[in-house]
Amino acid sequence: MTHTPITPIEILLVEDNEPDVILTQEAFEDARIANNLHVTRDGVEAMAYLRRQPPFEHARTPDVVLLDINMPRKGGLEVLEEMKGDLALCHIPVVVLTTSQADEDILKSYQNHASSYIVKPVGFDNFYQAIRAFETYWLSFVRLPPR
Repeated sequence: MTHTPITPIEILLVEDNEPDVILTQEAFEDARIANNLHVTRDGVEAMAYLRRQPPFEHARTPDVVLLDINMPRKGGLEVLEEMKGDLALCHIPVVVLTTSQADEDILKSYQNHASSYIVKPVGFDNFYQAIRAFETYWLSFVRLPPR
């Protein structure tokens, strides 16, 4: 059986919590599958990145977005709604990764076409395992839209 090499994917992490950014980066650095992780710190930066506005003119369109809900300037639900309403961005899968367990946030995320909703696990090991599970599922099994 021949093994088809997996092409690295572009992941945009939209997260304002520095410890969560560091944990996510470390988990992806240990990844079995190559990927390129980019980070924006709030919804305004995320939309500038996605639209290749300064200072992100050379940004690559992500294959998947990991999106926190609770952020300064523009929250994740606003980003999700804006992305899914934009023909140039609506095809990008968005995985909500947040501390919120509120039914309202879960419902709004899926109403705005989130691909998944993950509540951030508490503790380093649990968070790390969640990121590894994300990696396995999204990078090994899912067929992403063509670039």
